[in-house]
Amino acid sequence: MEITKDNLEKESSEKAFGYTPGLLVKKEALVRKTRLLPLPGDVLVEKGEKVDFETSVARTVIPGKPLFVKAADILGIKNEDLPPFMVKHVGDTIEKEEIIAKYTPFFGLIKKFVKSPANGVIESISDATGDIVIREPPVSVHVKAYIPGRTIEIIPRMGVIIETHASFIQGIFGIGGERHGELVMAVESIDDELTEEKICSNHKGKILVGGSQITLNALRKAEKQDVCGIIVGGVRGTVLENFLGYKLGVAITGYEDINTTLIVTEGFGKMNMSKSSFNLLKEFEGCEVAINGATQIRAGVIRPEIIIPQEKYFSGVGEMSSQGMRPGALVRITSDPYFGKIGEVINLPVNLQEIETKSKVRVVEVKTDGGNIIVPRANIEIVES
Repeated sequence: MEITKDNLEKESSEKAFGYTPGLLVKKEALVRKTRLLPLPGDVLVEKGEKVDFETSVARTVIPGKPLFVKAADILGIKNEDLPPFMVKHVGDTIEKEEIIAKYTPFFGLIKKFVKSPANGVIESISDATGDIVIREPPVSVHVKAYIPGRTIEIIPRMGVIIETHASFIQGIFGIGGERHGELVMAVESIDDELTEEKICSNHKGKILVGGSQITLNALRKAEKQDVCGIIVGGVRGTVLENFLGYKLGVAITGYEDINTTLIVTEGFGKMNMSKSSFNLLKEFEGCEVAINGATQIRAGVIRPEIIIPQEKYFSGVGEMSSQGMRPGALVRITSDPYFGKIGEVINLPVNLQEIETKSKVRVVEVKTDGGNIIVPRANIEIVES
């Protein structure tokens, strides 16, 4: 075949296409979730069984943590002299503040006591270290379904896989864990800010949809009012830091000790929510939805998610999938200086190109509202609909 400019362009379009994890915005999707215990235990449902948001699908018991009490030091005796002064013994069940050892010399004129720091069981008494080890009560852990649907697979002693037909939206960043609640539109359009005036006591337990960004006062009010979750286009980094009281690192989010899960769909700063996401959420206002703010940007990417179960409306839809990056695909740029910009892929050059760092990488040409730009393929993600 003759090598021409047209042939090269055709090759770059047809052959040079690689999968890029995309931000999904799908009205119809077959969502599957694997629900696993941290340790082996009991699966509480059967294959094919219907489950709801709060259905416990698996259960296990985690041993309580050990507490070390320096009893000999507290009593002021030698380590090897501890056993005779024990009031309780190995295997005894004890309560918090209960006396477990005592030393009362000089006919009781001096009184020294060792009290249990927690409820539990005495696991060991050491005459070598002078320590008493108390094991706190075991903790029962239940894994809930998180989404309504049906169990399609049982993982023995560990959990299940649940499947449901749903609308599905991925965010770019989030904080807070798994929650579910009624979806409420708190703003009228994609460029409206979610301010504290738009949050009221009636929003307790609800999931609110904002527009371009949320203010710090609104976040704080939502937390105080026990708002279940907030979905918004953008948020300023300083707002997040002030809300949490610390700087977020690069580790996974989703474990923050907060009442309100926050999902950001576009990026940091004031950024209008995409019309596709906003309109889809508006269409299902009043529905019960599941959200999870857990995010991990590096290896093993995890995206915050919004799942709108619609089993009664959808049938025969395919699994969630990405079609791959190709000309015409809508993409979002995930690194500076174009972070958050959305554009259309117009060319996928075959040859490696040198970037500012002097590295040679595969790049993509993207058409944005500010003109065409060249960025590394690793710095974009597909926005699917």
